[in-house]
Amino acid sequence: MGFTIGGSRGTKEFRSGARRRGRMSECTAVAEYTGLWGWDVVPGARAAAPARDCSCGHTSCGAPGAHPLALAPTVPAGATLDEVTETWSEYPGAAVLLPVGRSFDVIEVAEEAGRRALVRLERMGLPLGPVTATPDGRAQFFVAPGAADGLPQLLYRMGWDDAGLDLRALGHGAYVTAPPSDFAGHGPVSWLRTPSLDSAGDPPQARLLLGTLAYLCHRLRRA
Repeated sequence: MGFTIGGSRGTKEFRSGARRRGRMSECTAVAEYTGLWGWDVVPGARAAAPARDCSCGHTSCGAPGAHPLALAPTVPAGATLDEVTETWSEYPGAAVLLPVGRSFDVIEVAEEAGRRALVRLERMGLPLGPVTATPDGRAQFFVAPGAADGLPQLLYRMGWDDAGLDLRALGHGAYVTAPPSDFAGHGPVSWLRTPSLDSAGDPPQARLLLGTLAYLCHRLRRA
């Protein structure tokens, strides 16, 4: 006999089982980032649509659903599934945030420019790292650490420093939301280019991608 909706023991067990499966799915994703790709992970706040109130509880939060939880520990690169589960069980439902500036920096552009750049860069045979797409229309290219500090000089040398490009670099102190977590109440982040053993541990130098990214940002701006 099946369970009925509305308070039976079967319903409670079903919901409890669903919550456990959800937590294990989160833990498995985090363990992949730490154990397979060698990235640190931090539990992050969530924001619920449509009001996008941040789970941190601060009504004046400047980055709702897109910042680390207060006092939450970093799950270090190399952590096993058991170690991840022990830590993450204290923060059920937390967003998966990756600290920038340690294993990688990020170059962020509009998603359309990013998708076009990926096609060109792959045709050119240039090395590529992981790339995410955020639900608010951004593409984030993982590149070697140091890109954020060196970006102004690189743009200057390439002649793009005064072009008003919709392009920025994220470095030490920033965080990116990792798939499949929700980003700031807008929806889940996804991969445009998934990590691999080579690209995760050794992302490309920003200079190899920057010319193509800058050109497409400029072209779309003029369209």
